[in-house]
Amino acid sequence: MVSPAASPQPHSTRRTPGEPGGWWVVCLCAGWCGTCRDYRPIFDELAREHSGVRFEWVDVEDESEVAGDLDVETFPTLLVASGARALFLGPLLPQAPVLARLLTSLQAAAHPAGAGVDAQDVFERIQAARGG
Repeated sequence: MVSPAASPQPHSTRRTPGEPGGWWVVCLCAGWCGTCRDYRPIFDELAREHSGVRFEWVDVEDESEVAGDLDVETFPTLLVASGARALFLGPLLPQAPVLARLLTSLQAAAHPAGAGVDAQDVFERIQAARGG
């Protein structure tokens, strides 16, 4: 059973020319993880502050088909994507300024490097599952 706090929460998505899917920030977490539970309100507040970015919360155990073969070992693990391309996948300190700086730096980069095949595969499954 998914608790209301762990349920996906819709957030608006900015559509930017050249980026049909806009910006995404996805937190890959687990319901049993205390750090993830503590991080959820921070993540939701960042979503409100970055209204042009789509924020998604994915419980890798409740939605194992989305995570696929990705072995998330450290929580929270964040995925950041722009358009149809995953740009970052990795653990991140559960602090608002850390995610805000990462997002700002990726958005400011002229041509940020992709995050690799595993990140891209997970992002495509998330888009398919969440209607992206």
